[in-house]
Amino acid sequence: MAESILTTPAATAYQWRWPALAALLLGEAMNLLDSTIVQVAAPAMHADLGGSVSDIQWFTTAYTLPFAVLLITGGRLGDIAGRRRIFTIGVTTFMLASIACALAPSVGLLIAFRIVQGAAAAVIIPQTIGLIKAMFAGDEMAKAMGSIGPVMGFAAVCGPVLGGVLTHADLFGSSWRACFLVNVPLSLGVLAVTPKLLEDRAPKRPTLDLTGTALAMTGIGLIVYPLIGADVTRMSVWSWGAIGLGMAVVIGFAAHQRSVSARGRSPLVEPSLFARRGFLGALVTSMLFFSVTTGLMMVVVLHLQLGLGTDVLTAGLSLAPWSVGLAVASWVGGAHLVKRYGHHVMTVGLAVLLLGLLAAVAAYHRAGATEYPKPLLVALGVVGLGIGMFSPAFFTVALRPVMPQEIGSAAGLLNAVQQIGATLGVAVLGSIYLNNAGSGGPVAALHAVQIAFWIAVGLLAASVLSSRLMIERRTQEEGATASQSA
Repeated sequence: MAESILTTPAATAYQWRWPALAALLLGEAMNLLDSTIVQVAAPAMHADLGGSVSDIQWFTTAYTLPFAVLLITGGRLGDIAGRRRIFTIGVTTFMLASIACALAPSVGLLIAFRIVQGAAAAVIIPQTIGLIKAMFAGDEMAKAMGSIGPVMGFAAVCGPVLGGVLTHADLFGSSWRACFLVNVPLSLGVLAVTPKLLEDRAPKRPTLDLTGTALAMTGIGLIVYPLIGADVTRMSVWSWGAIGLGMAVVIGFAAHQRSVSARGRSPLVEPSLFARRGFLGALVTSMLFFSVTTGLMMVVVLHLQLGLGTDVLTAGLSLAPWSVGLAVASWVGGAHLVKRYGHHVMTVGLAVLLLGLLAAVAAYHRAGATEYPKPLLVALGVVGLGIGMFSPAFFTVALRPVMPQEIGSAAGLLNAVQQIGATLGVAVLGSIYLNNAGSGGPVAALHAVQIAFWIAVGLLAASVLSSRLMIERRTQEEGATASQSA
């Protein structure tokens, strides 16, 4: 990330920095809240608005896809036009899009407004770190940065439960619409403080790579679209052709980035990052890992509400152990374990997550087709612990070999790939569940959820292998550094 135009003394003396930090954290938290709330409420949206059952996946994918591909561009806009200004525009747009989602009379309009929400989130999130750096210095900046994890953990805990409570409460007949309206007071609270934020922008303004953005969005869209609601074993030639074309466009995007960099302009992604085996391993690991975690959350919700016929409140509360485990492990891992044990925490996190997935499969098998699987709550708690242990260690290890001038691009790309993985997870695992469950009743639904979990186990095993590239690369670099020092 580019250096701030502000000096350290100005940041240190800034009296509104703590209320401003609260506003920035709330802006980040409401984006995570929105994502998890909607996952829980999605079946209720489908029941109310009708349409294809695959629209349940689109309610999430329509948000995460533009979020992913516009994330780096959103950061560049802050560098160019000022981070406070772009943050304010993003929050305002997010609030208006939330109101539009709450009032949407049809599936198509709801999905369209979710796309706007995702684009607004891509504008909001990249500004946070830069604005914190502008307002804090020294030990205070470390404390401010350290507050991001606990706040995100709290949002992760509240999201699924809040989605279930709001939809079940049906306040004034609002049902699922309240899940979007909750963003309005949160956004107004953020906007009330944004005039007190210090303006901040890059001293040397980069250029916008609109062609690269268009190529990335087109390529990823062509890959994801045929997978929503599809039976992979029966996809048409046209669907596979679209996926192949999408991959070709993504390759074209990579070539375009090298060309832009060679001309001395600002590419979306620093091409030098792709020369690092460890960072490539991190990208693959991120995509696989977050496709498992986000996709499985959708599958659990679908099975509880569509397969077992539980209400939305039960579905939301069932995810509470997952969220609590994630929040606790993330805080303990980030604050204590990663500093002491390094990359080993990432490996242990993957092992714990794998144990949780296998325990969930066993819980479904024991409960049978029509019984609520109570042991699943324990299994989901273990899943959350694994995710929480993995995440802070992963980002620490992934960014460690990156050069200082590449940090901004690397962090943006990792976050974008995380969202792409989430999008693919919802598309692939959600489709596997819906196509195998079909209208076959509880027995077919039980079979479908077990298939989805076993596929997730396979994807997680692949992420274990890709994570070894990160660890081996880091070990080699540390050995080389030690040799040079000697």
